[in-house]
Amino acid sequence: MPVLGLALGTLPSIADARAAAATRARPAVSRDAAAMRALTQRLPRTAVTKVDCSHVPGICEVQAGTNLFYIDPSARYLIVGRIYDMETHQDLTAARLLEINPDILVGAAATAKAQEAESAGLAPSHPQSASGAASAPTQKVSLASLPANGAIEWGASTPNAPRVTVFSDFHCGYCRALHQTLKTMGVRVTERPISILGTRAISESVICAEDRAAAMERAYGDQDIEKRACDTSGLDANEAFARGHGFTGTPVLVREDGAVLLGFRPREFLESWLKGGA
Repeated sequence: MPVLGLALGTLPSIADARAAAATRARPAVSRDAAAMRALTQRLPRTAVTKVDCSHVPGICEVQAGTNLFYIDPSARYLIVGRIYDMETHQDLTAARLLEINPDILVGAAATAKAQEAESAGLAPSHPQSASGAASAPTQKVSLASLPANGAIEWGASTPNAPRVTVFSDFHCGYCRALHQTLKTMGVRVTERPISILGTRAISESVICAEDRAAAMERAYGDQDIEKRACDTSGLDANEAFARGHGFTGTPVLVREDGAVLLGFRPREFLESWLKGGA
């Protein structure tokens, strides 16, 4: 498994390398501010909380709510993945995610990553528990105002199946883990894509597809989707709703009664929560 995956662009040019070197020579605060400005221009829809270029040379850590990704100092290249310190054998990304929000259980996604890392001799020095006891937020919302053209319906078709709405980003690793978990639970899912990691174009391709559910599977599998033109105002509504309710990370689950759950949870927790548990 590659440690880092470039999500945008190709290999840096000499000019890019010189620009990055010049950026590294600036004071830390100036580097962070410059990277933030560049990123805001490229991802104007993403609510960026913080940019920090001090941890790994040549790479800036970007915090968008409870999500974490990386860019080069010019914000030309966006990196979605995990960073491992080969000297200390630490998963730096997992450690930072837990610092950002200790209540979000890393769960099965982190367990899988840890197993992959362990097989490569890169096991995190402090493995995270997947069993945790974080309580669900008490916040409740009404989804009545959201249009159908911003949703992907999938899952169980039986009338009495539990229903859940998921706000997701197709580049979010925990969203992928949640997607795979929900597929095994016999639930009816209304998936509402929001763009936090620069995935608006992918979301538009999924929403405009003749078979949205099939296109969604391709999106989660990093496969190409035929581009079509259609009304994408439903995605605008999803993102406005998410911003208005403080959903700055993904995934966010909303139960039938409007109860909100932030982040991925193991299957046992989800089964209890969908039945009304806290």
